[in-house]
Amino acid sequence: MADDSKARAATAICGFDADNILIRGKSLVDDIMGNYSFADLMIWQALGREPSRQQSRLVDAVLVTIMEHGLVPSAVVTRLTHYGAPESLQGAVAAGLLGVGDRYAGTAGECGAILERIVAAAPDERQETAAAEIAAYRKDGRAIPGFGHPVHRHGDPRVARLIDIAQGAGVEGQHIAAMRQLESSLRQALGKTLVTNISAAIAAVLGEAGIPSRMMRGIVLTARCAGLVGHYMEEADNPVAHDIWAAAQAAVDYRDHSGES
Repeated sequence: MADDSKARAATAICGFDADNILIRGKSLVDDIMGNYSFADLMIWQALGREPSRQQSRLVDAVLVTIMEHGLVPSAVVTRLTHYGAPESLQGAVAAGLLGVGDRYAGTAGECGAILERIVAAAPDERQETAAAEIAAYRKDGRAIPGFGHPVHRHGDPRVARLIDIAQGAGVEGQHIAAMRQLESSLRQALGKTLVTNISAAIAAVLGEAGIPSRMMRGIVLTARCAGLVGHYMEEADNPVAHDIWAAAQAAVDYRDHSGES
């Protein structure tokens, strides 16, 4: 016999009936449509907190910053998937999104977690905390997320602009200061300067916006999704996937490793 006293599972995000759609208690039709930007609603829906103008501006700036960066692996995968399955827009975009991870585009969240730990430390312990974070990564042979870039070797041009936007919006600045502390500690540990890339800046700016590190990759994925739709559209009208495939075949040789001559 069913136990009717057991509380039913529930969601606070969205409910609907024949006449209404409610998101976090607000009417989609009466309260949100025409009043909220996409960034506003993303913050409200995910966190259940009314977004401030500053938060909305910073999240929107990040979405714009990371939406497009040329024929990176995710865009190449989307185009090649379209080549094989031109009827499947969702398949092509999903295939590209699956390539957003710890090496390309997806490191902001991990860097954000480091910055959160630095900010959580007492002010006079933050330098030591940053140094300890770097030491732990180096001990494990892992790259420090948010630093180094295969193309922008002399400086990622997006970083300074995104930080300027955040500072112009009047942020408190603790996460940006933590990023600078991480830069300094990394330079001391390596004996050289490693380029701060856009993932570190995104981590700092989203931290200033009150976005938890565990959500940061989701914001990057949202931006990339829009960018991949653009690549899908261009591939349909001006295809390059066959050339990419041919270039891969030309660049990679087959070698028999069986030991037979």
